[in-house]
This record gives sequence, structure tokens and C-alpha cells, in this order.
Amino acid sequence: MATGDEVLSKVPAVTLGFWIVKILATTLGETGGDTVSMTMEMGYLVGTAIFLSIFVLLAAWQISEKRFHPFLYWATIIASTTAGTTMADFATRSLGIGYAGGSLLLLALVLASLGAWKLATGSVRIETVRAPKTEAFYWLTITFSQTLGTALGDWAADDGGLGYGGGALLFGAALAVLAGLYFWSRASHVALFWAAFILTRPLGATVGDFIDKPLDHGGLAFSRPMATAVLTVAILALVLVLPQKAAVLRGTATKPPR
Repeated sequence: MATGDEVLSKVPAVTLGFWIVKILATTLGETGGDTVSMTMEMGYLVGTAIFLSIFVLLAAWQISEKRFHPFLYWATIIASTTAGTTMADFATRSLGIGYAGGSLLLLALVLASLGAWKLATGSVRIETVRAPKTEAFYWLTITFSQTLGTALGDWAADDGGLGYGGGALLFGAALAVLAGLYFWSRASHVALFWAAFILTRPLGATVGDFIDKPLDHGGLAFSRPMATAVLTVAILALVLVLPQKAAVLRGTATKPPR
């Protein structure tokens, strides 16, 4: 429970458990999105319509709540990452923008969203995510970052020639660098959080593709629906087992954000 000098956010505190569940959720987003658009042959546009509709409904529910609810939060994250998968695939493949063009466009949208959020509220710290306006900016930025991550993962794996395994190693190494900066440098923790949040998506995307893509495409050819089911169960178990506490904003009058 928050004290008089603390305010509870509506999003979870950033812990090791948070990042584990986040990476699994992004991997689920890849396998789940591919299940609908490819395995079920609904296509990227229909898949986007389905998952984006689910995301909008869950985000509206999340924003309407007064406090942090772990299962609702992670369901909304999963909906955003599956929508991000199909939206990125639709833009880069169906519309022909390409991975590079799609990644640059989406990076611009992420930065624009963060900039507008900062101008409107004064901070992009997740600890401040409580009021409806702030939370709307949060979920908009999340959606752009999830979509960007999908395009980045495909860009590295396909156009970059790294393959899915190589792409996963690249983004895993990048996250390790960010972790090092967090613990052993004076870099902004806010900037590092958003950089890590974005990079967990291509990590999950490349891992998901490695799991379910055909052998001749560098994958393991594992069943997409089965992978999606296994990941769903794993996430549910972790949300139940790992501590799920709201982020706390402390000492706002005396401590400037880093």
C-alpha cells in the first residue's frame, strides 16, 4: 500500500520478472499473430482487424480501471503485441513498404508519441501512468513500439541476413548492453527503459519466428498453435507465481526524474 509520499501507478513495477513475462508475451505475439494470419490463412489485414479490435477493447477497460490489475494488464500487452505483429506484416509485406521503410516510419511514430506525451504531461516515466490521458499515451506508445519491434526483427533476420537465431542473439546482446548501462552508468533510466521495451519486441519476434518458421527458412517448424498455447500457459503461470506489484512514484516533490 502506498504511503502519503507515494502514488501507485496502473502498470507493473519494472523487475526481472517483468522483463521475463514481457519477452514471453512478445514471443506469444509473434506466434499468435502468425497463427491467425498464416496458419488459419486469414491474412494480415483480417488479423490486424481482429487483434486491434481486441486491443482497443482491453485498453479501454484497462484505462477505465482505478488500479493495477495484473491479468488485465498482461492481456492488454499480449493484444498489443499480436496486433503489432499483423500490423507490421501488413505494412511491410502487403503494402510493400519494406522492413527498412517500415522500421523507420514506426521509429518516427514511437518518438513522436513519446514527445507528445512528454509535452502533454511533463514526464514519460511509467510510475506516472495513472490518469486516463497519461495511460492513453502509454498504450499508444506501447502499440507503436510493438509494431516497430516486429519490423526490426524481420529486418535483421531477413534483410540483414542474420537469420532468426542470429537476430535473437543480436537483440539479446543489445538488451545486455542496456542492462549494463542501467547498473553501471548515469544514463537516463527512463530512456533505457523505453529502449529496452522496444528491443524486447524484436527479440521475441525472432525467437517466435525461429520456433515456428519452416526448416528451410531457418526455423524449427514447431506448430504455431501449439507454441501459442504453451506460451500462454507459461505466462499465466508466471503472472500467478511472480510478484505483481504496481509501480510506485515516490517523493515527487523532492526527487527529479532520471
